[in-house]
Amino acid sequence: MASSSTAKDWLTWAFSPAISAIFATLLISLTLPLLIHFYLYRKAVAKELPTFLLIGPSGAGKTTLLTLFANGSPSPTHTSQEPQSAVCQLPSSARSSEDRYRSENDTSAQAQPKLALLDTPGHGKLRHHATSSLTTGSSLKGLIFVVDSAAVSSAAGLTEAAEYLHDVLLLLQKRHTQSKTSKDPQAIPVLVAANKQDVFTSLPAGLVRTKLEEEIAKVRRTRSKGLLDSGIGMDEGAGGDEETNWLGEYGTTDFKFSQMGEHGVEVSVRGGNAKGDGGESGKVNQWWEWVGGNI
Repeated sequence: MASSSTAKDWLTWAFSPAISAIFATLLISLTLPLLIHFYLYRKAVAKELPTFLLIGPSGAGKTTLLTLFANGSPSPTHTSQEPQSAVCQLPSSARSSEDRYRSENDTSAQAQPKLALLDTPGHGKLRHHATSSLTTGSSLKGLIFVVDSAAVSSAAGLTEAAEYLHDVLLLLQKRHTQSKTSKDPQAIPVLVAANKQDVFTSLPAGLVRTKLEEEIAKVRRTRSKGLLDSGIGMDEGAGGDEETNWLGEYGTTDFKFSQMGEHGVEVSVRGGNAKGDGGESGKVNQWWEWVGGNI
């Protein structure tokens, strides 16, 4: 009874015209929504950072690029055996997609978004880390395929890079064409980062693009011939399995990265240098611009 009487007295005072009651009621009405919002905000699940996947052959410079993006300067690295990740922030020199239409004369402060960069081993036996990330990452915004611009000038280096890139692009193509829903899966753009442009024997980005396209066309023909010789897919109708495993436009002689646009995959080739020369940082502005445009 005492508690009921106390509550009744409190309510009577709260609804009275007293100045103290008016101020107390006003204070509660203003602070209570803020407290509820703060509580719900703390309980909410943290939003995943946009993720970019680093893949490519061993020795191409993926881990060096990871440390450069994360710390602003490259660190000594060794051949990766396990995936490793780092949280990076888009530099002020690069614009995100949200600031695409921002005026250059707009001097107001702009928040540079953060992103997660996932580095995967390039050794042939460890590439399953990269392929599994392609199929399970819900926050994946893009794929950075790092190649050594000097290594692709040799037949062996070019073949290794082209075979790996062929398999990755084919996986992205199947992800698009074999989607089980009416809505197409989120597009995953690909940046071919032609690294080590500072090396004397390196090829310029345009020539790296041409070499990779020509070599991927050879890989495609070899894989197709292997399917026909093995008889795989012969019971599925003419060209059934062969067409499923054909990268790009089916039946074409030449392969071009532009053919991947039909399957929701935009491929860009840009040159840069992750390691830097002397005491200078690497030249990766074009790569940052690509990342910013896909956040």
